[in-house]
Amino acid sequence: MSDGMKDSLILLSRILLMLLFIIFGWWKLAHFELAVSAMQGYGAPLPYVSAIIAVVIEFFFGLAIILGLWTRPIAAVFALYVLGTSIIGHPFWKLSGMDMVLNEINFYKNISIIGGLLLLIVTGAGRYSLDYRLSKKM
Repeated sequence: MSDGMKDSLILLSRILLMLLFIIFGWWKLAHFELAVSAMQGYGAPLPYVSAIIAVVIEFFFGLAIILGLWTRPIAAVFALYVLGTSIIGHPFWKLSGMDMVLNEINFYKNISIIGGLLLLIVTGAGRYSLDYRLSKKM
């Protein structure tokens, strides 16, 4: 596989990996009071602060990863964020029946997302990124 194809696939992976977060981060930003209420419902600590953190990470850090800006450190923060939200938001081990099944599915989907984020830490953003452009200017 050519380097151009690899870099294209890394770009596509960054976009696909962040699409969910951009959509729901924007929703949280546009409906901030509802996001705070949702954080209260999940039992998140400091719901107002938790909502701010969610918006910053999901929307703004999501855009940064799509653009390939500070990809490795942001992917590391994102992986920790996804782990935390998985534990808080999808505690399938406390549930039963269909609630348990649905939360278990979402929990493990999030674990898979963490795998993608860890790969970004290893590979970086590739040639089609601001990281690459900034490294060439130094």
